[in-house]
Amino acid sequence: MVSPVMEPSDFSSFLDSVAERTAAPGGGSVAAVVAAFAAALTEMAARYADEGEAATRAGTLRARFLELAAEDAEAYGAVLGARGEERQQALSRAADVPLELAECAVEVTQLANRLAEEGNPTLRGDAMTAALLATAATKAAANLVEINLEARPEDERIARARTLAKRS
Repeated sequence: MVSPVMEPSDFSSFLDSVAERTAAPGGGSVAAVVAAFAAALTEMAARYADEGEAATRAGTLRARFLELAAEDAEAYGAVLGARGEERQQALSRAADVPLELAECAVEVTQLANRLAEEGNPTLRGDAMTAALLATAATKAAANLVEINLEARPEDERIARARTLAKRS
């Protein structure tokens, strides 16, 4: 049985929020939602490959990505109202969300790539789409970490984000 596809209106509220003249939700939240879609496709491919553990992990990551979308909007919202040292502290806190997003998205990329190679061949395109979306989310999130920490070039999270981007 084929599940119903969401209507465009189901996405409208989130897309309208992103399109508004506000900074949050923005790139981090969008990257998290893209990663959630990648995790959902990975979960589906894992189910068709009868890989329950991979499906469960992808489902857990999918749920976490949706939480990260909200956390990113909140964390960056705190940056917008801050000045001086308070702003630098808020930017530092705001770097943690996309860093976790990148870490989780790399895991989805790896799961999806494995499923594309070893899983049900009928779902190869879905698994590859998942891997590509997760890679894009990883790179976008890593970039946000670098931007948020540009005033702290020695911060080890920058190197971690760069490494994650290369792994994806």
